[in-house]
Amino acid sequence: MTGSLDGKTAAITGGASGIGLACAKALTEAGAAVILVDRDEAQLATAMAELGPNAHAVALDLLDGDAVSSVLPRLLDCTGRLDVFHANAGAYVGGAVLDGNPDQWDRVMSLNTSAAFRSVHAVLPHFVQQKSGDIIFTSSVAGVTPVVWEPIYTASKYAVQAFVHSTRRQLIQHNVRMGAVLPGPVITALLDDWPKAKMDEALASRSLMEAREVADAVLFMVTRPEGIVIRDLTILPHGCDI
Repeated sequence: MTGSLDGKTAAITGGASGIGLACAKALTEAGAAVILVDRDEAQLATAMAELGPNAHAVALDLLDGDAVSSVLPRLLDCTGRLDVFHANAGAYVGGAVLDGNPDQWDRVMSLNTSAAFRSVHAVLPHFVQQKSGDIIFTSSVAGVTPVVWEPIYTASKYAVQAFVHSTRRQLIQHNVRMGAVLPGPVITALLDDWPKAKMDEALASRSLMEAREVADAVLFMVTRPEGIVIRDLTILPHGCDI
């Protein structure tokens, strides 16, 4: 698909690491300029050096509501345009509800739902005005299949799926596409709090995949012909029994 995104610009939240960085690499390889939106300025600098001149950075704390709501001019200042917005940033928490920390749940729910929805709300006027564009969410297979080990994370991704399915239909009249990629377990920092025994079992059973696999799926979604939308794209490692 080399060159399929020539001249376009994509902004990716959580773009300095993990799935976000993998997606940035895939989109730049396809010809796009990318804007990495992340709160970690050190990681942003490292990612920018890795990606080269077609990468731009916007430092932003997605839990700062006012900053998120006013981010659109900062994005447009990078290249003068915006064609893809990938609401990718998220947080993870697993474990038994009985042993859980509700304060941690609040942060996960805020980042995965309210902050993601607010960021999309911030850029929507631009896409509606230009009558084109793609909005992609990083959701999860947990958004369609409840995972017993991660009830709070599952709840957050069910909310994402509800938002995508309803808002996508509102945007049809504006020629703006919206969809979600729903990966199974991916080897990223979000899994750092998995118990070692669970991680070892997943690796042995081929139940984890690399971030690049998700990036390839996102690239497929945003390069479909006009008039075609991939609303939901579930991608699983072969050994995943969800």
